[in-house]
Amino acid sequence: MVFVTVDTKGMPNAIYATCVKMISSEKIVIADNFFSKTKNNLAGGCMGAVLFITKDRKSFQIKGATEYHASGAIYDDMKKWLDPKYPGHAAAVVNVNEAFSGAEKLL
Repeated sequence: MVFVTVDTKGMPNAIYATCVKMISSEKIVIADNFFSKTKNNLAGGCMGAVLFITKDRKSFQIKGATEYHASGAIYDDMKKWLDPKYPGHAAAVVNVNEAFSGAEKLL
């Protein structure tokens, strides 16, 4: 999966993320294992997007407001499913506002 955030000057930053879980139909959680620019962008209250391809080779893009949790219920839940070999410094959340499959708007 690709996770995209934007800094306060509008410069996008894209990273590969492998420790991801959809915790509800409105929230996708990404474990902060090695964030740097991404963490700074999230601190600025940026919008975010995730891009992924399913096993059936269908592509999806999800966009929404972001959150960053270094403690609390979302962080605690992330620590339960995260492989212990990863540090899991915090949990980033993308709150689903829009969803696309290719050019088709789903939400």
